[in-house]
Amino acid sequence: QGERKGTNKYYPPDFNPEKHGSLNRYHNSHPLRERARKLSQGILIIRFEMPYNIWCDGCKNHIGMGVRYNAEKKKVGNYYTTPIYRFRMKCHLCINYIEMQTDPANCDYVIVSGAQRKEERWDMEDNEQVLTTEHEKKQKLETDAMFRLEHGEADRGTLRKALPTLSHIQEAQSAWKDDFALNSLLRRKFREKKKAIQEEEERDQALQAKASLSIPLVPETEDDRRLAALLKFHTLDSYEDKQKLKRTEIISRSWFPAAPGACTHSKASSVLRKLSQQSRRALPTSSPISVGDLGIVRRNQTREAPESPQDATETPKAGELRAP
Repeated sequence: QGERKGTNKYYPPDFNPEKHGSLNRYHNSHPLRERARKLSQGILIIRFEMPYNIWCDGCKNHIGMGVRYNAEKKKVGNYYTTPIYRFRMKCHLCINYIEMQTDPANCDYVIVSGAQRKEERWDMEDNEQVLTTEHEKKQKLETDAMFRLEHGEADRGTLRKALPTLSHIQEAQSAWKDDFALNSLLRRKFREKKKAIQEEEERDQALQAKASLSIPLVPETEDDRRLAALLKFHTLDSYEDKQKLKRTEIISRSWFPAAPGACTHSKASSVLRKLSQQSRRALPTSSPISVGDLGIVRRNQTREAPESPQDATETPKAGELRAP
């Protein structure tokens, strides 16, 4: 609303800045408008906020601290050079008027009429607050030199006791005084911490990809580093040793293939060994193994057939075995 009033002002055609000076003088009105309707009586309408809890004398209702009213503000006196103001407002629950005024001596508000204060006060001395000087005491300080000297010594003793607390408060205030430097320091620390966290996450992801792990990794501690330093994992033979052993086998191996007879002999012997094992499994253990069982037939050197089967069975040739 203030911006609207400041930028959207209508100046009538007969408005003369040299003559009128401002729109308020042109309209013959006060800048505060309705708030200044009793300004001729020394009264200004303000927005007053209730400083503490009270009880209204008209309707006996409770009015809480912080309730706001349109109050008439009027100067009624001075406390030394500090003015004393009185506020008059109407209760929002009845037709009763409440009057309050400032008390600069005690830094408080005093009810003049129309209400009663709800007693929730405390002793300033018990709360270690700064006590205000009473009027009689101020007069005595101005007239009595000895009392002023004793009072000054007591004030200096109080200052010496409160000096550590005051210095601590000043240091805290000076630390928070430069907002830009403090903000820069906090942002720098945040960036360093964020960078360290990002590097740690990258290392964990690389380790998980290398070991094919899908479980989250916990942060590394000093005990883990000490235990890992005691353990050593290594293979029995390194890559270089394996290559050297392979070269040695290649060098020691014969360049020429083996003889064909030896190969056929070795193959035949292996075939005979397999056949003998099969025949041992098939035949009973009590019967002897013969050449016929193995499927081997010996031929005569003269290649002559026997005269009859009986002669062949009765007179076997030398070197032949009898079949069972």
